Amino acid sequence: MRVLLVEDDRSLAELVQRGLAPDGFGVDVARTGPEGLWAATEEPYDAVVLDIMLPGLNGYDVLKGIRKAEIWVPVIMLTAKDGDLDQVDAFDLGADDYLTKPFSLAVLSARLRALIRRGAPPRPSVLVVGDLALDPSSGRVSRNGTDIRLTAKEFALLEYLMRRAGDVVSKADLLDHVWDAAFDGDLNIVEVYIGYLRRKIDEPFGVRSIETLRGRGYRLGG
Repeated sequence: MRVLLVEDDRSLAELVQRGLAPDGFGVDVARTGPEGLWAATEEPYDAVVLDIMLPGLNGYDVLKGIRKAEIWVPVIMLTAKDGDLDQVDAFDLGADDYLTKPFSLAVLSARLRALIRRGAPPRPSVLVVGDLALDPSSGRVSRNGTDIRLTAKEFALLEYLMRRAGDVVSKADLLDHVWDAAFDGDLNIVEVYIGYLRRKIDEPFGVRSIETLRGRGYRLGG
């Protein structure tokens, strides 16, 4: 899942990036309001975490710009302020949730999963492709009723493939959404994790639901 964090506090941004990675989130960071507005309107994200106090353009104006562009990505507002009026302003402008600093990374992760599950437009609470089912809320994966244990990264990869079921998804697209745009490790990591998934969701059940299309990417079918 790909998340945009608009936050000018470098140490907090790095903490959020590191803290959310084990839960399957790839976090891109914008450090100013204008940079955040550009990223949110030009790049596809599953959710946006948006600070209110930003250089160049405050979070309220960034949010207004996102909604004016008719982009309905879920948005969580972050602020050091703590007051009812701030929350009302955020919700009136189209925010989906609100967290006051300091906040728990576990709470942020849970809120993000809940918002992404609800989606924009609304997404099903449980993803189903053939007899394969994935519940983003509980983290449960099963095939034909049999539970399958996945790591956080395997879960994130499968979730993205299931949301794009039937489509050809390129390696670059998977790196962008399941890892993050700044990933500079071995590009073969995608093939490695596709192999992990096949050994868990396909081979034990005698099926081949993940198809490799040479030079194009991967496709998940029923």
